[in-house]
Amino acid sequence: MSNGPFDIDVDTLGNLRPISKVVLSLGSNMGDSPVILQEAVDYLADTPDLIIVDVSPVYQTKPFGDIQEQDDFLNLVVVAESTLEPLTILDRAQAIEENFGRTREERHGPRTLDIDIIMVGKRISEDNIELPHPAAHERAFVLVPWHDIDPNGEIAGHGRIADLLDEVDTSTVTLREDVVIQANTGF
Repeated sequence: MSNGPFDIDVDTLGNLRPISKVVLSLGSNMGDSPVILQEAVDYLADTPDLIIVDVSPVYQTKPFGDIQEQDDFLNLVVVAESTLEPLTILDRAQAIEENFGRTREERHGPRTLDIDIIMVGKRISEDNIELPHPAAHERAFVLVPWHDIDPNGEIAGHGRIADLLDEVDTSTVTLREDVVIQANTGF
């Protein structure tokens, strides 16, 4: 049964995959963070089958978690479209992190680069990846920049970003107008 002229039956697509909205959160508090974030966005833009739609302004944020003895983070959000599977996006994100010397010794510790997959379409956890990101709806450093570029955005199971912003403390999130990261998409 069809609900409209543009319905896609994913079972009959063969090797084709539907295009999904992908939201990624990037952060850095070690090294030359503005350069690292720009290069990370460039690497994402160079990823086959991942098309960057928009990059948020950069925000300076206080560290999240138990380890407060570290520098503030610079954070941004990238909204993209992709036909890639979530685990393929995760593999690419981790390869980009590793390129910048990311280590995973301390949870919530300082890092050269952190790329979190916030959501891939409306997918819910699958294949060893939690989707949407289990804490994104509680993190101002994700919600504030995301709202800037996608004010009607939603997190599956949690609601609209605009509504979620009303429930988090945004006092530790400061716009950094002096740091501009652009998507070099080649268009």
